[in-house]
Amino acid sequence: MTHPPSTAPRIALFGTSADPPSVAHRTILRWLSERFDRVAVWASDNPFKSHQTPLEHRAAMLGLTIEELQLEDADSGRCQNVEVYPELSSARSLTSVKTARALWQTADLTLVIGSDLISQLPQWYRVDELLELVTLLVIPRPGAPIEAADMEQLRQIARVEVADLHAPDVSSTKYRQSRDSDTVPPSVEAYIDREKLYA
Repeated sequence: MTHPPSTAPRIALFGTSADPPSVAHRTILRWLSERFDRVAVWASDNPFKSHQTPLEHRAAMLGLTIEELQLEDADSGRCQNVEVYPELSSARSLTSVKTARALWQTADLTLVIGSDLISQLPQWYRVDELLELVTLLVIPRPGAPIEAADMEQLRQIARVEVADLHAPDVSSTKYRQSRDSDTVPPSVEAYIDREKLYA
């Protein structure tokens, strides 16, 4: 990715309904940490999904994922710029972004979304207003190819970039279906067992 010179801090805004956070989320967070000055993360309710695990559990698991990531990378100093911001949590991305703008008034804000959400964007709350406030960064997701026509339409209404990232082919849905321990960070699996989630 190329960016114009700027003295403003670059902040990635990564809200997720991760239910639970997977090793793919961890890969994305590490990738973002290497490219932005700060990575602001929060768990949120997705109004397009139902039967989600209570938000406090998803937020706790997201925090554990980040702690684990920071411990793994402590020697290199990577990922120390990744942090959970509960105050950004909202079912509406516009609310989250406006809160972020109040926190970081001079920052360049980039909203991170998965490629599976591109088709949902037109249904988002006041999406035109949202897209005026941020650059969009699309993370390719296995099973959700980025169609050229969709990107062309998106570029007409938004500043948008596509991440050169290939995350593991795992998902929260697959974990809930299979309970495959390789798909979630160890600390998350321990939390799931302790709280008896996804039984």
